[in-house]
Amino acid sequence: MSITVTNLLQGPGTLYQGAFGATEPADTAVNTTPASSAWTDLGGTTDGATIAMNQTWSELNVDQLIETVGRRLTNRETVLKTNLAEATLENLAYAINNTAPSSGAGYKALDLDNTDAATQPTYRAYILDGYAPGSTGATQFRRRAILRRALSTASVELAYKKDAMTVIPVEFHTHFVSSSITSMHIVDQTT
Repeated sequence: MSITVTNLLQGPGTLYQGAFGATEPADTAVNTTPASSAWTDLGGTTDGATIAMNQTWSELNVDQLIETVGRRLTNRETVLKTNLAEATLENLAYAINNTAPSSGAGYKALDLDNTDAATQPTYRAYILDGYAPGSTGATQFRRRAILRRALSTASVELAYKKDAMTVIPVEFHTHFVSSSITSMHIVDQTT
């Protein structure tokens, strides 16, 4: 058995939000913080962050064979799931695909949008920065996943409990961008 210890990963990720079409950090900048002019750090998370790529395959079968002849990919759904630990109105707005809260002297307010029922929702982009394989000693390689066009689809509850933190659950699902731009891009630092 051959095990490359530096390929084992553990540790938190940092989640950023940007407008759909925001300028992405260059692949060569994978170990730097995204530009704050385009990307907002969503703060602490709890229970980790997960990127799931769910695939649906259609079987190709013929009467003459008992085994499946082949398969074709018919659907792919990519989703980033986490709990936002900082229960700000801004994070709540991202979680429900809402416009940003308004503010005034000594207050902030969030009104739920009620005009998007049959219109285009506001898609956003998300970056999840975490650790990459190959880290050795003091060198911590980074992995960056960029969800280029996403919506939050989770049901959101704001629970206030005596013995638990209030968190905002989010599920950011990716969507088609164009025939030349993929919905998600992942880059690993290697040196």
